[in-house]
Amino acid sequence: MKTIKMIPALLIALMFAGRTHAQTDAKQQMVVPLSEPGKPCKVKVNALNGSINAVSYDGKEVMVEVEAEKREEASSSGGAGMRRIGGGGAEVSAREDDNTVNIDAGLSHIRSITVKVPLTTSELTLSTVNDGNIVVSNVSGQIEITNVNGWIHCDNVSGSVVANTVNGDVIVGFKTVNPQAAMAFSTLNGKIDVTFPAGLKANVKLKAEQGDIFSDFDVTVDKGHSTVQKKGDDHMYKINIEDWVYGAINGGGPEIMMKTFNGNVYVRKAK
Repeated sequence: MKTIKMIPALLIALMFAGRTHAQTDAKQQMVVPLSEPGKPCKVKVNALNGSINAVSYDGKEVMVEVEAEKREEASSSGGAGMRRIGGGGAEVSAREDDNTVNIDAGLSHIRSITVKVPLTTSELTLSTVNDGNIVVSNVSGQIEITNVNGWIHCDNVSGSVVANTVNGDVIVGFKTVNPQAAMAFSTLNGKIDVTFPAGLKANVKLKAEQGDIFSDFDVTVDKGHSTVQKKGDDHMYKINIEDWVYGAINGGGPEIMMKTFNGNVYVRKAK
């Protein structure tokens, strides 16, 4: 029979004293043990408000730090001239089941959630909507990121990434890639800028509605869809397109899709 561990909800209560411009900045931490420490694990973080930061570390537990949103006591919105002296609490809960950890902030207004995940993490799923960015550093595995009003930045990651936002840039730097995994990167308002290892083998599908597409890889472009020309002396290439650009890098491989409406697309080769 499976054992489901419920980690007690982390509650951050922000109380405002009687000072005109007083601010409270609360940070709380919790540790989520795994059913099978040292084995592959999955971590999922879901928030409606605030930023998410994820980084790997040499440990066997999932470490969570929550920073509550700063609130100014001076505001009297909705109080008919009265002064607010309390409210604005935040609650973040964690649930561990068979080496899968689900961290949920619900509707709480938080500033950020920072998660330290074991090196054995095989899947990382992160999602936020308002007033926050998502940053992932030194994580290996299958990474899936969804944002709406904020940017996405992944640094020194390995494996595969699917990253989507609406208002913000998508910037990703790979240490290594999963040679069998398809990947996708998209935004509506922002640039897509992804750096891959020089040995990348992929089929690319690229689109920049109101921008340009650049690459310093030798992209074998399907001439039926687009043309390629050298741009300047910066060793980059500009791809003029009518619609989607279809091409192959180093003979081709799994599909990598990149799409933006307002911004450029950069497919970079690591130096």
